[in-house]
Amino acid sequence: MATLFPIPQPISQNQSLTRTIRGVKIAATGFYAAEKRVANEDLRALGYDADWIVQRTGILARHHALPGQSTSDMAIPAARRCMADAGVAPHEIDLIIVATMTPDHYTPSSSALVQAALGCHCPAFDLNAACSGFMYALIVGSQFIKSGCARKVLLIGADVMSMVVDPQDKKTYPLFGDGAGAALLTPDEDATEGDGCGILAYRLASEGELSHLLVVPAGGSRCPATHTAIENRQQYLKMEGQAVFKWAVRLIPEVIREMLSHARLNLDDIDLFILHQANRRILDSAIEHLGVPPDKVFMNLDEYGNTSAASIPISLDEAIRAGRINKGNRVLLCGFGAGLSWGACIFQF
Repeated sequence: MATLFPIPQPISQNQSLTRTIRGVKIAATGFYAAEKRVANEDLRALGYDADWIVQRTGILARHHALPGQSTSDMAIPAARRCMADAGVAPHEIDLIIVATMTPDHYTPSSSALVQAALGCHCPAFDLNAACSGFMYALIVGSQFIKSGCARKVLLIGADVMSMVVDPQDKKTYPLFGDGAGAALLTPDEDATEGDGCGILAYRLASEGELSHLLVVPAGGSRCPATHTAIENRQQYLKMEGQAVFKWAVRLIPEVIREMLSHARLNLDDIDLFILHQANRRILDSAIEHLGVPPDKVFMNLDEYGNTSAASIPISLDEAIRAGRINKGNRVLLCGFGAGLSWGACIFQF
């Protein structure tokens, strides 16, 4: 039986698991925010304290999907915006990866629905690593590009978290929002061996022994969504927030140091930090511990909350459109969440 707040263990120090993938370019991005904006004040009717939400999380609002709106419904406009910005036609896409923990169905995959709606003729699959999902998709997609198996890979992070958080759980419900972000990977045609755009360092990891800290108990093969399970609200996300908070605060500085060490860089060499938008206190604690200037850390969780796999691609798109990422910049990306899983990289644009 797991203790309520188990002491998180140190992450693996095996830096041989850190790798590099050069010659890969993020050619375009796009995002879609769910249409219904829910401010903290709108939650007062459910018994929430708007000031408490801001003080504990830094979140002022989140966006919720409309009734009947699914994950693929958000992924499709994000993908279209990305493809339009890149000037890429549907038949040019070689692979679609949708990172999500809230697929439309068990089967078919959300990626299949996206592929059909876009009019692409390519393989497509879903990838579930929860809030780390886009980082996993970025590495998988980059490997397809680097190996020569694909020339244009469409990555999408999308989640409808409002469907899996319990409105009666006052510590969890206000944290999450819905949205989608997309990125198009292509080869860097100007790159030479060991130079050019791409991933200067990356690492993916999972700490499954802590998987009980973030779980949706019912709805899968272990515990079907029976009447009893639903009556007990087991179809909703359960989170041991204090333990996850401690894990993330410890994890982020260690991961960032590992990325910098592998790439032989220091903090001053990073132009922007884009971390999973989970909680303002987590991010503030991590950057204070490292000594990162706050103006180097991109944040938008005040408007969107935690959008799970959509968090990093939404932030990436907004940062690029705001002129905070330009050619030659080095951006450190880090996602972390259920699994417990995490993924990080330094991407040179």
